[in-house]
Amino acid sequence: MIRTGSSRYGALLGKELLELARSMKLIWVPLVFVALGIMQPVSLHYMPVILEKAGNLPEGAVIEIPPPEAAQVMADTLSQFGVLGMLVLVLVFMGIVSGERGSGTASLILVKPVSVSAFLGAKWSSMLLLAWLSLLAGYAAAWYYTTLLIGPFSFDAFARSLAVYGLWVAFALSATLLFSTMLRSAAAAAFCALGLMAALSLAAGLLPRYASWSPGALGGYAFLEAQSVLERPDAFLWAITVSVLLMLSSFALSCLMLRRAAAID
Repeated sequence: MIRTGSSRYGALLGKELLELARSMKLIWVPLVFVALGIMQPVSLHYMPVILEKAGNLPEGAVIEIPPPEAAQVMADTLSQFGVLGMLVLVLVFMGIVSGERGSGTASLILVKPVSVSAFLGAKWSSMLLLAWLSLLAGYAAAWYYTTLLIGPFSFDAFARSLAVYGLWVAFALSATLLFSTMLRSAAAAAFCALGLMAALSLAAGLLPRYASWSPGALGGYAFLEAQSVLERPDAFLWAITVSVLLMLSSFALSCLMLRRAAAID
């Protein structure tokens, strides 16, 4: 029974990955993150030249901009991922369940001996695989160009900040999966997921003392890890624990809601 369930999950995961490959998402989404990762160190390095060529400066004027630190450049790169990168991921996956329910594909799959947990688990896994692959590619590109143009950045800080930010991305996609299961409209699912992430991040920024344990604080902890200045490891561990529990709860709730849907629509 366990082997049969795992084989069905494997077949469904293969279907999801094949669909990502056919739609070219396995290529263009990582490329978007690579472009975002390269943008920060390159633009900062050539900023004096850009200002000199673009601005109407008097003859003989010299532009002196203090060179940025590598850690700050990498932290700013994560900010780019948090705005544009997260928007891309949510828009890519906003209809991952609602779209198949609307087209009737979910009904065709779930009338067979396929469990809801295997159906949603394959989708969740494919979402995380693409997101983490894209994040790794983009952050590695930022690391390479930062080291080349700005200065050295330690591998330990790179790995720690990447892992923490990867958890924040995983939480965001878990919420996207939940809203895509709850709502019939893909646009509404995207709006709710982005709104939830914005609210959590805003709460963590405005009330750091009271929201330091929430998933919204993970982005800030990733920035601190990039700069190696993390000062509250206890709150950081609480944020990780709460995020993992909420992710698992979101997946369980998604399964429950899809199981109770009337004939999967």
